[in-house]
Amino acid sequence: MNRFLFVFKKPKKVAEMPQIDNVNELLTQTQSLIGDALQAVEATFATELASKNPYLRDIYQHTSRFRGKRLRPILCLLTAKACGEIKREHEILAAVVEMIHTATLVHDDVLDNADIRRHVATVNVRWNNHTSVLYGDFLFTHSFHLAAETGSAEACRLIGRATNLVCEGELTQIRNRGNLNLTEAEYLNIIDGKTAELCAVACLLGAKFANADQETIKRLENFGRLLGQAFQIADDVLDLTGLESNVGKTLGTDLFQQKLTLPIIRLLGKSSEQSKSELTELLEAGTDEAAQKIVLLAKEEGVIEESFDFAKQLATQAQSELDILPDSPAKQVLLKLPIMSINRVV
Repeated sequence: MNRFLFVFKKPKKVAEMPQIDNVNELLTQTQSLIGDALQAVEATFATELASKNPYLRDIYQHTSRFRGKRLRPILCLLTAKACGEIKREHEILAAVVEMIHTATLVHDDVLDNADIRRHVATVNVRWNNHTSVLYGDFLFTHSFHLAAETGSAEACRLIGRATNLVCEGELTQIRNRGNLNLTEAEYLNIIDGKTAELCAVACLLGAKFANADQETIKRLENFGRLLGQAFQIADDVLDLTGLESNVGKTLGTDLFQQKLTLPIIRLLGKSSEQSKSELTELLEAGTDEAAQKIVLLAKEEGVIEESFDFAKQLATQAQSELDILPDSPAKQVLLKLPIMSINRVV
């Protein structure tokens, strides 16, 4: 836990971060910089998962709609571009990281009893939980098979370590379901594993295989980690305040699964003994009505705004890690990604 202690401090009131005027413009800039490499990543992803089995082909085509803006492959390719040139190894490793991420989504939907992902039915709803678990395993095994194509034992080791930390984070979160004494530090340690680790390793691999120096590799890994933490906190806020039709996935699962997130941890911390007892009853009720009352309390106590301010602070810290890079178009896009990661539709 000490390894990530620097993010556990109480956030200061941060200045309003600049908004991205046009997300499509940012995506256009990204496309112009790494578009060909992204296409190669997609082709690699598809080739690796190609199967003569019609059942597997059907699942692959369905889950391909789960994948959004390809944040993790973009992080790998942009950090490579900012440090030098994109190589074939980067394209392979970007596909590997995205494959692992997709596997975690498929498994998460089973754990959360989620119905929709990216506006389409989850695998567990479209088929069943058995299919979801086995297809997630299928993606994991293929990711390691693909990583071996780089011929780098170090790449395989880093990918394996990151995947272990992701699973460790998920297991720790499950172990703490219903634990109303979960601390903010423990929560941050969980999200560092389950979400931030893949963003961190994507940036690490981008820099490392572009032959960056050790300090640059370390700073870019930290950039990805902070961005991932900010992303997850914003996601947890959205789980309370978002519109399912806009966000495109089942919301409220954290409350129904009694998974404490930053807004709820802070709400409990601000509650009197009597209020905490009442809040505990609402959390244990697991009903839509109880969830609505919790969200109202969270807004009244200001913990929604506080949590989002903390996400903004982490995003700002992430941007500061890029100071080590010389100015370039790739760096300019990287600077905007932490903003995009937290300023999503609410």
